[in-house]
Amino acid sequence: MIERTYFVIAAAAVVTYCLRFGGLLLAGRMPKTGRFKRFMDALPGTILLSLIAPAALAGGVWSLLATAATALCSLKTGNVFISMLLGVAIIALSRWLAL
Repeated sequence: MIERTYFVIAAAAVVTYCLRFGGLLLAGRMPKTGRFKRFMDALPGTILLSLIAPAALAGGVWSLLATAATALCSLKTGNVFISMLLGVAIIALSRWLAL
């Protein structure tokens, strides 16, 4: 049983590093201009949005408020750390007030 666990961990590590190495090899072959570049530039934001939106919607009004405040603070100040602190503070306040 233990040998199988180590095998699965080692196989997952090999697959992970092969994917990363393959990405590095392919990165040099991707177009640097045009529609593909615009798509790749927008991809991190869309992935982040797909992770944040469901949690914000499932959390109710306070979660939506915290998400909006975090986004606005980040846009205005450019400081992600302070923006995250603001969002956490809003959620903590809502839980402290038991709302």
